[in-house]
Amino acid sequence: MTTMDKNNIQTAEMSVPCNNLNETLQFFTDKLGFKMESIAPAEKPSLAVISGYGIRIRLEPGNNQDPGSINLLCSEPASVADGKLKLTAPNGTRVSLIEAKSSLNIPKVKKTFVLTKMKTSDQWSEGRAGMWYRDLIPDRQGGYVVASHIRILHGGPVPDYVHYHKILFQMIYCYKGWARLVYEDQGEPFVIEAGDCVLQPPQIRHQVLESSPGMEVIELTCPADHETCVDHEIKLPTSLVDPERLFNGQHFIRHEAAKAEWKPWRMEGFEARDIGIASATDGLVGVRVAHPVGQPQTGFVSHDADLLFMFLLNGSAELNCDQMDSELLTAGDSFIVPSSMKHSLSKCSEDMDVLEVVLPAEFNTIHHPKGVGINS
Repeated sequence: MTTMDKNNIQTAEMSVPCNNLNETLQFFTDKLGFKMESIAPAEKPSLAVISGYGIRIRLEPGNNQDPGSINLLCSEPASVADGKLKLTAPNGTRVSLIEAKSSLNIPKVKKTFVLTKMKTSDQWSEGRAGMWYRDLIPDRQGGYVVASHIRILHGGPVPDYVHYHKILFQMIYCYKGWARLVYEDQGEPFVIEAGDCVLQPPQIRHQVLESSPGMEVIELTCPADHETCVDHEIKLPTSLVDPERLFNGQHFIRHEAAKAEWKPWRMEGFEARDIGIASATDGLVGVRVAHPVGQPQTGFVSHDADLLFMFLLNGSAELNCDQMDSELLTAGDSFIVPSSMKHSLSKCSEDMDVLEVVLPAEFNTIHHPKGVGINS
């Protein structure tokens, strides 16, 4: 493998074929505001370099069959070129004027029942920064949400970079092992361990620094399709520490399981610890971890939330749903119960723990009379 001294690279240019230099130069400089960097030869120019908006373009003689395309991100695209959003330079280069800060598209939730079994769907794919992903919601509820079971096989430094996400909501729950993270304006790097959770507000800069071998997390994000953007400028940790800072209306949350307080859950015979995400998101999302107290004899319940996602962290339980056969759940299984579907958890092992994520945080739980449930 050939080694490269990357420090010797000074700049980068995009080569664009151009056989009508004068007209093309005038288009880019006068109409779009690019700046001339160089031109040659002086007596009969045929090559020029222009720059602007973070790119450098080399216009040179060549085959104009495919002169390429350029996207210019604008605060007000319609004001740049008399309302035209698509332009063609004299050499044929296509220029599109695009909204720089496009609005976040949140699809309407498509409510379906989803059951993802660990044993039958133990399929992992390699994703960003060497992390492995298992899809927990294949249908994405119509594009509304994506949930991933993520693991890092080998411990040590993680080849991550400072980045942020264009999202409405994102949480990371540490399932196994530990990871060292750092966040914008939240102080020095810290370690999350099994049971801990963080809320990553929209566009907060962050980085995964290192992890234990076999570290696993559960990540849930709305919407399903979203951008992950690299920030080359900011250095973490930042000199400013502001734990009360709002990021697009949300506070950063670091929940430590060891400090949690347990209270009665929405299902009788269970107790839960609240992660604190409901208050941090102003009621957008609620996140809890629940476990049985003794041997609960639960009745059937339903809900009116947009989304109710559960992931079995430990132990086992039987999931009972209206008009469906009972299903034995074991660690790693997850499910979504749509609103109005009657359901219950029974035959819970003593070590059973379940992660619950619900949107919105405030929703109604309907308790059904005993005997009203399956096939009723």
